[in-house]
Amino acid sequence: MKKEDLVKQHKNLIKEEEPGLIGIGTEPTFAIGQRALLIQTGEGNLLWDCINVLTEETKEQVRKLGGIKAIAISHPHFYTGMADWAAEFGAAVYVHELDKEWVTTPSGHIHYWTGDKKELFGGLTLLRLGGHFPGSAVLHWDKGCQGKGILCTGDTIQATPGEGWVSFMYSYPNLIPLPAAQVARIRDTVKSWPYQFEHLYAGWFGKAVASDAQAVVLRSADRYVSILDGSLQKRYF
Repeated sequence: MKKEDLVKQHKNLIKEEEPGLIGIGTEPTFAIGQRALLIQTGEGNLLWDCINVLTEETKEQVRKLGGIKAIAISHPHFYTGMADWAAEFGAAVYVHELDKEWVTTPSGHIHYWTGDKKELFGGLTLLRLGGHFPGSAVLHWDKGCQGKGILCTGDTIQATPGEGWVSFMYSYPNLIPLPAAQVARIRDTVKSWPYQFEHLYAGWFGKAVASDAQAVVLRSADRYVSILDGSLQKRYF
């Protein structure tokens, strides 16, 4: 579908998830139906992940919210539209170099970061976890949730319909799980972090963990690994 047709047939819903955290998603749902998150800090706004539809109304609303200083992307499934959004708002785009091959629209706004951590601004830190893609990253905001911390995950870590659980997948459309060793590595990485987080937001409206999110991630990873290695004793629904 052409961009002009997308704009004619779709609009964006912009709503507050919690103070300083604004969700931006497309209606009616397009492609995988993801929504982006605009994080408002005292040092500028960051757009976490991206959507394809960028209407004139959206441009106006985002500017009223303070514009966009930078864009950070969790993994290639959310690359869509990032070059257009960056050009419109004059924003730098942060993409992990391990996923560079998946960038199909080159842009001078794109900055490729390396390693497992990149500190940005306003208490925002990019953290590579891998798994879903080699460069799959999450975003930690230490000032979010009244200083208790927020983790934005795309679907590197996915909030599930069951309250208080998350999951980890290699391919969601094809229902291919990550190997147990990969999930154990992600669990151990999160456990060793100095970064605390009370809330977790995945890449869709309604996909979130509302409390004790760090413990939820660790507990969910333990469950996942024990299912795959056959050691699970209790059934969880």
